[in-house]
Amino acid sequence: PGDGVEASQLDEESDGPPRKFYVDGGAVEILRHMVYELDADGKQLGVRQLTDYTGDKVRTLYPNASELRHDWLDSKRRAEIVERLEEKGIDIDSLAEAVGKPEADPFDLLCHLAYNGPLRTRRERADRLKREEKDFFDRFSPEAQQVLDALIEKYAEFGAAQFRVPDILEVPPFNDWGNVIEIASRFGGGKQLRGAVSELQRLLYFA
Repeated sequence: PGDGVEASQLDEESDGPPRKFYVDGGAVEILRHMVYELDADGKQLGVRQLTDYTGDKVRTLYPNASELRHDWLDSKRRAEIVERLEEKGIDIDSLAEAVGKPEADPFDLLCHLAYNGPLRTRRERADRLKREEKDFFDRFSPEAQQVLDALIEKYAEFGAAQFRVPDILEVPPFNDWGNVIEIASRFGGGKQLRGAVSELQRLLYFA
């Protein structure tokens, strides 16, 4: 038991000082998975779990999951959502650790905390996409499907940031298949490649 207490103390110390954010006319300090709400003088008003705090902040941005999904489908808007949450002290990776689901998809994580939605993993979303959207993949040549399959696997392992084209095409396994222009030619050109990746993301988050 004694060792457990010491380990816990070391964990607390390793996190360093709390991070402070000015939010909605007030301030909060975030340490580990707790949020400390402060008044104008810096006095503590209350303590909340990071998960509860996140749910409230997501609902202030989007009253329901449908509106959140609408913006999340667009990669630029998705990045803006993540940025707005970070401004409020909410880091997606820390949030996933707080709920013990580091492999959870960020969209499902936010929906789970804000609207009690199911907490799916990235792998579950990827498998559903390949299983239920075969018509989408059948529109492409086997060579183009190879690229799309690899993108899905990258997403399942590392997250939606892997959909950044053309950057992602410069790392394995994509660069084994040629340069960006050569890979894009599998789709008929760069515009068609971007369209395919955009549609892939839309279908990934559509359900």
